[in-house]
Amino acid sequence: MSLGAEMSRLAAIISAVVICLIVSLGWLTSHYHDNATEYKRQRDKVTEQLSLAKDTIADMQVRQRDVAALDAKYTKELADAKAENYALQRKFDNGGRVLVKGKCPVSAATQTTGAPSMGDDATVELSAVAGRNVLGIRSGIVSDQTALRALQEYITTQCLK
Repeated sequence: MSLGAEMSRLAAIISAVVICLIVSLGWLTSHYHDNATEYKRQRDKVTEQLSLAKDTIADMQVRQRDVAALDAKYTKELADAKAENYALQRKFDNGGRVLVKGKCPVSAATQTTGAPSMGDDATVELSAVAGRNVLGIRSGIVSDQTALRALQEYITTQCLK
């Protein structure tokens, strides 16, 4: 073989090796680019989910503080009402009078037989059992109304947000 043919063959081999290297490097570049693109997409998705989770946690913390404030407000209101009812109960049990706003109208028979007068309503006295029943009913009403107001405020400030 001649030196020219040998050089030509060597040039062909070197060219083939260079072409193989270029193709391999191109394939590697493409592979790593695809991986990098996929990892970036995954990172962006996880970052978005993390941001959403942080926003949700912040909203939940605000709502928890609001609910705790509501709870404290209505728990205090209920405790004050129970304390007032307890004081009235003790006063009643110790023979004291408890003012119950009411009216005892004079019957028609009494009005026709007696002389006309202005507002001589009779005093109303409750028995001990009736007094305790009235205070028990009052306590239940106050408790129910407080719970109802608390639930209504919870619904309007938390559920309807």
